[in-house]
Amino acid sequence: MGWKRIGRFGAALAALALCSAAPQRGVPPAGEGLIALKAARLFDATSERLRDDAVILVRDGRIAGIGASAEIPAGTEVIDLGDATLLPGFIDAHSHLTLESDADYYRHVFKQMMRTQSEQAFYAGANARLTLEAGFTTVRHVGARYFIDIGLRNAINAGLTPGPRILASGNPITARGGSCDQPPFPAERVAPKTAIDGVCSGGAECREAVRHQMNNGADAIKICVSGGVLSWDPVDVPQLTREEITAAVEEAHNWGRKVAAHAHGDTAARIAIEAGVDSIEHGSFLSEATLKLMKARGVFLVPTCTAIDWVETHSGNYPPNIAEKARVASKAHHDMLRAAIRIGVPIAAGTDMSVVDKGHGKNATEMVLLARYGMRPAAALVAGTRDAARLLGIAERVGTIETGKDADIVAVAGNPVADITATRAPVLVMQRGRIVMRKTG
Repeated sequence: MGWKRIGRFGAALAALALCSAAPQRGVPPAGEGLIALKAARLFDATSERLRDDAVILVRDGRIAGIGASAEIPAGTEVIDLGDATLLPGFIDAHSHLTLESDADYYRHVFKQMMRTQSEQAFYAGANARLTLEAGFTTVRHVGARYFIDIGLRNAINAGLTPGPRILASGNPITARGGSCDQPPFPAERVAPKTAIDGVCSGGAECREAVRHQMNNGADAIKICVSGGVLSWDPVDVPQLTREEITAAVEEAHNWGRKVAAHAHGDTAARIAIEAGVDSIEHGSFLSEATLKLMKARGVFLVPTCTAIDWVETHSGNYPPNIAEKARVASKAHHDMLRAAIRIGVPIAAGTDMSVVDKGHGKNATEMVLLARYGMRPAAALVAGTRDAARLLGIAERVGTIETGKDADIVAVAGNPVADITATRAPVLVMQRGRIVMRKTG
């Protein structure tokens, strides 16, 4: 990234972006030495079964032994958590650390306009800390203006600030006036977005927009193929053409990047699935035929129940046209999700937590809601660990508790298979062998 380009984004953001000399993209620094964790139960997420051999030996940031294989050498720090359950670090597959909501919709829009890029980077850092301390050791960040998510990822990797492992996507790819474009601000006051900001028209320009994100360090790509609930457009209409979606997906896959498609509408989602996207985000109006196609092709659903539940219960906070969309989309979403679970569509937990006022750090709500809407609690835990790691393409490193993997480990009180709400209050969080949060007393 050249100095001329960096200069666009402000001095503070440039300082974050220059931290790219981290050991590995998306990998915060590892802890050192030996730690043994003991508890009453272990949920390793390789299956939906609880284990009672709940001992994990951690050496230099990786899992060195589990259960009977965890021979504890002299000098090891042993942490006995008592009546608790050890689980893999949680994963949020639909995160927006660079955004936060407000109970007052109009104040939220005002903040969007008035905060500088460097100021927003500090809010993102605070949100990252809250998310990590809630047990979410990894997130996929699906859309951030000005590459703040990439700068934050680099700063976390360099050990400058605490936060989850971030797979960043940069700006979302969207049509002009689409759900991921900025609100319709007067052009003389707020400059329209361009291809580097993810706004494109036509296959060639959408391909260029994807290249801009990857050139600036994106680990994944997000495309917005239908309208949105909280934007000003119709919620279920297609917004990118088949040509545009295909060009974006081809380019991302050529670079080895996975593609997440924001899609509430069924027609738009089906076009995106046929073009080869890796996941559908939200999916409110998906038909059973489209869900069956997703299962057949291995396309994940990231239902973002947390956001849908919030807009349904707080629809009165929004302008009338948005409130009506929220009510209609929410009802359809509940029916869609139950059908997806019945059909067996692969599901990964993702919150879209930026929709919820003061929501960052409450990410485990997603697994709770997945269980409420029909998933077995153990399956909801797998959706927030192993299956989310599979979607993100990092299952060889995280998502399950297995020897050799990164020691991303969460402990919760009691038995989360019996009471999944226990995931909302971890008693210990470890990231790559470093204890980042521990409750005592």
